[in-house]
Amino acid sequence: MAIAALGTFTFGWLFTGHYPWLLAGVTAFDWFLVNLLNRVVDLAEDEQNGIVGTDFVRAHRRAILAAGVSALLVSFVLVHLIAPEITLLRLAAHALGVAYNWPLYPGARRIKQLYFWKNTASATGFLLTVFGYPLAYSARHGGLAPAIHTATIVCAGVYFFTFELSYEVIYDLRDAPGDAREGVRTYPVVHGERGAARIIDGLLAASIAALAIGYAARVVPWRLVIMIVAPVIQLVLYKRAIRRGITSADCVRLTWLGAALLVTYHLWILAGLPGA
Repeated sequence: MAIAALGTFTFGWLFTGHYPWLLAGVTAFDWFLVNLLNRVVDLAEDEQNGIVGTDFVRAHRRAILAAGVSALLVSFVLVHLIAPEITLLRLAAHALGVAYNWPLYPGARRIKQLYFWKNTASATGFLLTVFGYPLAYSARHGGLAPAIHTATIVCAGVYFFTFELSYEVIYDLRDAPGDAREGVRTYPVVHGERGAARIIDGLLAASIAALAIGYAARVVPWRLVIMIVAPVIQLVLYKRAIRRGITSADCVRLTWLGAALLVTYHLWILAGLPGA
């Protein structure tokens, strides 16, 4: 939720030159609900993986589900009145979330249980909110900032998509034992720890390359290319963690580090330091 909200805030500013406070708040709300409802469905896996708060969710499952669905329906009305440009994107994002969490496919399967599509669907949800919301809103509210072109957005999209996927696979490393018992075919379950590590390495390399190549081609400005720092730091930290076995604490630290880097980025910009 923190990464998604700060991502919307950051890329919204990069693309439009304005801080999208409203859109960042909507993104935070949307991902809070998706994750909350995911906890309701994922009780078996969460118990296997020792996720904190699972007992509370089990005890209040119906109340949480009812409150979540009610809040979502009310939010669609309120947000549409303020920012109708993002309503279709919100519908798409939450439809994807429902298909991800709930057994709608043959054999009572969810997207979460499908090899490759599990992680791809989650990263697509991030693109819909982090990139889609500000771009759709900007189309009727000032347009894009100077020096931002379609190629810039594509490079940034590849960067964010592959970087976010690396988080997904790292989290799957943590959850591999429980996922294997519940039949969730993640990369670590199918390919083992070494295979998953190679996938993470490739994703981080692709993330770095997207900005580096875009900068060399003069379609990515310096204020965007400096985000290369984030996947480099993640590569170092996850390699250190995987040697002793990735834990929930490692995943929490990586998530909050990513959020802290985005906050630091804005402080850098506000201070007028090089690249701002």
